[in-house]
Amino acid sequence: MEKSNDTPASIEQMQAVTISREYGSGGGEIAARLARVLGWKLFDHEAVVQVAQELGVSVDEAAVHDEQAASLGMQLLKGLSFLQPPMGDAMQISAAAYDLAYHETMHRVIEAALAAGHVVIVGRGSQMLLKERRDILHVRIVAPLEYRIAYVMQREGLSLQHAQSRIHYKDSGRARYLQRHYHQNPTDPLLYDLVINTAILSLDNAVQLIRTALEMKAGRLNLPPSALGPGAGLPLYPEHTEDFGVLSDGTLPEAK
Repeated sequence: MEKSNDTPASIEQMQAVTISREYGSGGGEIAARLARVLGWKLFDHEAVVQVAQELGVSVDEAAVHDEQAASLGMQLLKGLSFLQPPMGDAMQISAAAYDLAYHETMHRVIEAALAAGHVVIVGRGSQMLLKERRDILHVRIVAPLEYRIAYVMQREGLSLQHAQSRIHYKDSGRARYLQRHYHQNPTDPLLYDLVINTAILSLDNAVQLIRTALEMKAGRLNLPPSALGPGAGLPLYPEHTEDFGVLSDGTLPEAK
C-alpha cells in the first residue's frame, strides 16, 4: 500500500502506533505498510541499531538480546567494555546487569523516537512503556499457529519443524521480556486498543483497520475520562434487573 493522500487531519494529533505481534502473524509487515500509508517513520530494527551503538556492541550481538530475557545477556557481556570493572577477570557482570542496561537504553531510544512524533513502533515493550499516553494507539496482531508456521516457512524458507521452533523461541522470548520488565503477559487483550487476527483478514485489511481506529481514537482525545468507557452516556436499562438473572441487591433470584 502506498501513502494515502486523504489522511484525515485528526490523525495528525496522534503521535504513534505500537505494534505487538505473535511471530509469523505478519505484524512486522503490517507495521511497515502502515508507516508507508501514513507517511510516518517506522521504528523496528533501527531500535536495535541505536541500542547497539549506545552500548558499544555489534548489531548482531544486540539482535540476539532484542526482546529476549536476561538469560541471553551473558552472550553479550564480552562486548560491554564500558561496564567492565578495572580488575577485568577478577569480576564479571551479571546477565541481569546487562539486561537492565539494555532495557534502559531501549527505553531512552523509544522515547527519543516518540519525541520526533508520528512513528510506528514495533514491539520492544512499547505498549507498556507508553500505556499512559492517550495520543498513541496500541495494536496486537495475532493468527492461529498453523497460519504462522506457513508464513514463516514461506517467508524464511524454513522447514516445518524449524519454523515451529523459531516461533516458539521468538514468542517465549518476547513474553519473558514483557514479564520481566513490566510484569505483564503480551497476550492480555486489555493492553491494546485493537487486536487483529490475520487468519482471514489480509495484511492490507489490517492496515485499513488500524488507520480507522487511529482516526477514531484521535477524535476522542479531548474527551474527559468521565466520558470514556462502554457505559458513557447510556441510560439505565428499561428492564428490571431480575430480567438479567440478578436482583437489585446483587443476589440471585430464587428458583421457582
